[in-house]
Amino acid sequence: MNQDKERLVRWIEEHQSEMIDFLKRIVQVPSDNPAGDCYPIAAFLQEQLQELGFEEVSLLEVDREEVKAAGMISLANVLSRTEFGNGEGTCVALNAHGDVVPPGLGWSVDPYGGEIIKGKMYGRGVAVSKSDIAAYSYAVLALKDAGISQQLQGKIDLAFTFDEETGGELGPRRLLEQGTISPDMAIAAGFTYSAVNAHNGCLHFEVKTTGKSAHAALPQTGIDALEATTKILNGLYEYRQTLAAKKSSVPGIDHPTLVIGLISGGINTNVVPDQCTIRVDRRLIPGEDAAQAEAEFRKVVEEAVQATEGIKLEIRKILHAESFGPVPENSPLIAALSSNWQSIMKGKGELAINGVPIYADARHFYEKGIPTIMFGVGPKRLEDANGHRADENIRLEDLVDATKIIACTLYDLLGEGRVN
Repeated sequence: MNQDKERLVRWIEEHQSEMIDFLKRIVQVPSDNPAGDCYPIAAFLQEQLQELGFEEVSLLEVDREEVKAAGMISLANVLSRTEFGNGEGTCVALNAHGDVVPPGLGWSVDPYGGEIIKGKMYGRGVAVSKSDIAAYSYAVLALKDAGISQQLQGKIDLAFTFDEETGGELGPRRLLEQGTISPDMAIAAGFTYSAVNAHNGCLHFEVKTTGKSAHAALPQTGIDALEATTKILNGLYEYRQTLAAKKSSVPGIDHPTLVIGLISGGINTNVVPDQCTIRVDRRLIPGEDAAQAEAEFRKVVEEAVQATEGIKLEIRKILHAESFGPVPENSPLIAALSSNWQSIMKGKGELAINGVPIYADARHFYEKGIPTIMFGVGPKRLEDANGHRADENIRLEDLVDATKIIACTLYDLLGEGRVN
């Protein structure tokens, strides 16, 4: 590790308490999605970044009608651009999201408290992915303020968005399509003990059956939508068993999955249900043909009720998220990250490079041909952080280490002032 990187590491260590307080303040601002009232946290974050000394911080409000169509209440994106040298050369985007799933039940602490217990901070979104906002911000601050001697060349875009839980269409995808950001490479929210170079895609479907209501004393006079849906459920569960044979070649990703996550229907206990609706999540492994997966799904559903007279069937696709990667392990971005990981995480072997079965905003950068990696703050496994569960947490040690690794990686990427 050269003297400049030692300065970066030392600066981060000296400012870690400030970084922890910064993260705590963000965790204390509710940003549940749904319901998706995320303008307040975006405005708060803009103010916080300005107070930290970032000179160019934009609050990019999204049109309310577009926000409403996406199933949210309010939304803005936060963009902070930091130039080094004359700004020409490599541009790196750091993207993390500040919207979170609702807390749910089972918490032992206040989900919006940012409480610190035995070296861990607890709170909804602290792992997914408000800690990444803190790490990315302080990594850039270190490059600005640590007094490094090498003249860096290029720019870094902090792109903080707030619609990942609803697909990222109005966040990173919007910023990329409008040309608000056009990075040469990107680092997206992730965890500290692996570089994620691939993730699953996803299809969401809504399946609605419509029959005819009748008095429960005369069920033969009605058409039971719930009974028809039961046939669909049985067909989908049988189909799900076949997906295990479609193995992925990406480490960390096994095979496609299918989950029926929501069901609603009926009028009352004593009425034949005239309508029933289910929502289905179908995960796509990298390289899987989404059109073929959709065709298979529709065939299973349609065949399940084709012999049921009087049933009207509607199948609506409500989400299509492309898979991400795999990004080649020998890419300059992964190489720089791996080298600095080993320098900071001494004695912990080599940085693991793998895929994950979730889907995230990294795919929007990958779709544009931008070399991308997911890396940030957190443990080896999402479940160890209680991501999307009660008592979500991160180790403060991981926050500090990830910030050091990211700062040193950015130093390498901008050190030669050219696109790799």
